[in-house]
Amino acid sequence: MRKIGILGLVGVLALFLGGCGGGGTTTVVIQTLSDQPVDGDIGLTAPATFTFSQANVARNVLYGIDLGGTEFRAFLDFPLDGSNGGGVVPLSAVIVSADIEVFVNNVSFSSSVPTLLDLVPFPVTGLTSADFNSAPLLTRSPFNIFPSDINNFVRIDVTSLMVEAQRRGVRNLQLRFLLDLIPGASGLVELDDGVVGRAPLLTVEFQ
Repeated sequence: MRKIGILGLVGVLALFLGGCGGGGTTTVVIQTLSDQPVDGDIGLTAPATFTFSQANVARNVLYGIDLGGTEFRAFLDFPLDGSNGGGVVPLSAVIVSADIEVFVNNVSFSSSVPTLLDLVPFPVTGLTSADFNSAPLLTRSPFNIFPSDINNFVRIDVTSLMVEAQRRGVRNLQLRFLLDLIPGASGLVELDDGVVGRAPLLTVEFQ
């Protein structure tokens, strides 16, 4: 469940929480939605046919493998400088925690979809074929998406990825979802990226 309601298309929260005992460090919590015109997915059909879909057109992003054998990878872009109307994470901030919430529209072809989540730079001007398999800056530990997640929000801890993004001084947290290609892995996941109140949401707590 979401921590706050979404106002319009922004969905921003900025809370200043005083430290215990009056002498603690002030903690700030911000929230920001992903940048839908930048979000999208790439499909690869062997041997080398790429298809591209933008979230502001398709209203969703896909990752995994469909029945035809096309592999999809999904890309989400979270501005950290407030450029999309969301909260700002200063470059001097020390990250305490970070997570994203995504709404799962559908899970197909598997009872469990093993998932990798990469921190990976990609152009805000549009995805290219090079982004499909570009080297990640960091990958968080694998996790699973299940059919029971359909029509629900899933919270994913991205603290390690946010810490690395902050260390590198990037102004966008850019993430790639892909199927973890372990033996027997299968499945296709559709994440909502169009309905108000269901868009991917990043929450960052920092000092």
